[in-house]
Amino acid sequence: MEIQGVRLHLAHPHKIVQEWIGQQEILKQVLACWLVINEHDLPLTPRLVGPPGIGKTALAVAAAAVRGQELYIYQCTADTRPEDLLVTPVLAESGRIAYHASPLVTAMIRGGICILDEGNRMNEKSWASLAPLLDYRRYVESIVAGIAIGAHADFRCAVTMNQDESTFEIPDYILSRLQPTLQLSFPNREDELAILKYHLPFCAPDMLAMTVEFLQHAHQLKLDFSTRDGLNVLRYAMKRVAQDTTHPLTVDAAWRESLEHCLGAEALDLERLARAREKTLGGQALPLGFGDFFFSANDPLHPDASSNEAGEAWGQFLEGNEDDEDVDDDDDFDNLTDSDFFESDSDDDDEPPSN
Repeated sequence: MEIQGVRLHLAHPHKIVQEWIGQQEILKQVLACWLVINEHDLPLTPRLVGPPGIGKTALAVAAAAVRGQELYIYQCTADTRPEDLLVTPVLAESGRIAYHASPLVTAMIRGGICILDEGNRMNEKSWASLAPLLDYRRYVESIVAGIAIGAHADFRCAVTMNQDESTFEIPDYILSRLQPTLQLSFPNREDELAILKYHLPFCAPDMLAMTVEFLQHAHQLKLDFSTRDGLNVLRYAMKRVAQDTTHPLTVDAAWRESLEHCLGAEALDLERLARAREKTLGGQALPLGFGDFFFSANDPLHPDASSNEAGEAWGQFLEGNEDDEDVDDDDDFDNLTDSDFFESDSDDDDEPPSN
């Protein structure tokens, strides 16, 4: 396509068939963001947030399929440059420079949907180049090609963001343009089993059951083992069982071996792993209350403890100090004077008492 005298080579759309299983409410929320209800209205660019492997990209792909529009995906990285996001100059065979539009710009021109995948891995300079696209102006400016490109009225966009430490902090002026924030949660047992069956319909039922049980236990302990992890465990376990037909591994042995090699030896004991995470600053189960700095989680004097436990603990404390002269009745405490708290450094009455 030619824009302002510059010939652009467009990217190709993705041909992905992805069914969205469960959590229909959040699918409706994404589709609502892309609605335009008035001629003066504009579509929103939602942020899809959650841990890796939970299905954020699959959600956006499914939403694009519902709308029946071309889908383009741009994978954001730490070294993404503005020209990578927009228009990249390429030296052609003729020795002349050819300009190639990114998937994002192609979606803008053709009226498709673009997913900026793992957007918080991208630096601020690249985000700045998208600021006019994400507000009412809806255009980008390519410095390399020397052209401004406006977005088609049907253009839609969504950004997925992982919740982990290997990401950049997105500046506020960009976050204010990426609204609303839609938080994905882990699927329930029935949905997770259905997802595994959808991707691996040839998997043995007992192996599927073990994987779902493992994942659901991990979700309860707030460990970030995702459905994608479960799929990888199952794929490797099935390959190990099928590898040697003469002396095949048992399903249980193959599954445990796969779990160890895919997710680490610590995944074999989720309870122990959860306790270890609680003791580290990188864990997700850090104490969030002010009282956690002064009391252990099991201390009956902890503010979160029940009133009965706290009362019993206080009673035991008083009983253990019945003979201690420092622990007195309230009446004795009321009769204390300043002289009981201060003592003089010398016999000189002119000297002030020391604390």
